[in-house]
Amino acid sequence: MNKLDLVTAVAQKADLSKRDAEHAVNAVLESIEEALRQGDRVSLVGFGTFEVKDRKPRVGRNPQTGQEIRIPAGKVPAFKAGKGLKESVG
Repeated sequence: MNKLDLVTAVAQKADLSKRDAEHAVNAVLESIEEALRQGDRVSLVGFGTFEVKDRKPRVGRNPQTGQEIRIPAGKVPAFKAGKGLKESVG
């Protein structure tokens, strides 16, 4: 499912126009992104939790040359599925 498919599904399930559903989906995604940028966690009970995790610096390898490269430390977004989502999928 891509973003357009998601907007279409939201429009149908919430009885909205595709334009309104797109605004709603964009607002949710932007809100999650903004919260993560500020270092906050976003917890949606039964669905999952979005958070920012620190990644330690590490040594990698260039697959074409085999040469070692240093990969700097950084922050990465992470998602952990909640119990309700895990149960509905598995």
